[in-house]
Amino acid sequence: MHMYRIGEAAALMGVSADTLRRWVDSGRLQADRDDQGRRIIPGPNLAAFARELGREEKASSGSSARNRFAGIVTEVILGDVSAQVEIQAGPFRVVSLISRESAEELKLEPGVPAVAVIKSTNVVVERP
Repeated sequence: MHMYRIGEAAALMGVSADTLRRWVDSGRLQADRDDQGRRIIPGPNLAAFARELGREEKASSGSSARNRFAGIVTEVILGDVSAQVEIQAGPFRVVSLISRESAEELKLEPGVPAVAVIKSTNVVVERP
């Protein structure tokens, strides 16, 4: 079973180590102690907690797409017909090609909040 230290778990969850400690201290997330007394989180516990957080934050959007990354627009490159939009969603950079008309309609420019909604039939999964 994979065990995560507080900092590792916080990075995976996209929160600060302090936030993760508060979740543990409040009993929302179960953690154990290693031989040196440091808090560690069993992988299955972290996975279950992450799944539950996702369910709590999921709002019905009337869409079949389930992969949503809320972030901030960092760059918009307008072409004649298309636009390249870059969104920083936590530690993730998402780049999308959309129509110029859509980019203008959505008033996309650096600094505005945006959500990258991804629906794909091909997703590659890797282990670090």
